[in-house]
Amino acid sequence: MTSIFSRKRDLAYLLFFTIHIPVMFCVDLAPFYPDSIRPQFMNDIRTFYIETYHDRFFSHPPAWFTMYLWLELVYHVPLSFWAVGALRRGDPKVPAHLLVFAVQTALTTSTCIADYLSWSEYSNAEKIELGKLYVPYLALSVFMGVDMWTRLIKSIGGPSKAGRKKDD
Repeated sequence: MTSIFSRKRDLAYLLFFTIHIPVMFCVDLAPFYPDSIRPQFMNDIRTFYIETYHDRFFSHPPAWFTMYLWLELVYHVPLSFWAVGALRRGDPKVPAHLLVFAVQTALTTSTCIADYLSWSEYSNAEKIELGKLYVPYLALSVFMGVDMWTRLIKSIGGPSKAGRKKDD
């Protein structure tokens, strides 16, 4: 397999997962830590985030968002650790795993975007600030999904011939 440095998209995904892991543990998943062992800096980061972006998914999470955090804990965490090594070594299973990750991430992120856009008590400026966080995450997941889908199609022999007329 070629070096990760010559596989630019994989290098970008590697960088993403390398950043994603500490963000998950220090911000998103902080509520899962018992208060007695949660470091103060995690509380400080979340407080800063909530005060800066007024993201009520973090201040007053609806039940479905809490379920998304559980998905992050049981799926994103192990997948992210696996992806770091798999991307570095060029594992042939990367397209299949990252396609699932990308679809799940696009679905959950677009749900969040649709929801915060409906928050009538938020100004357009506040929604734009939230968009600066959520929309790039959505864009990356869509890009990753298309990339992984394309890789899978190429690896199994190109586009489907279903529905085509036979040349006799």
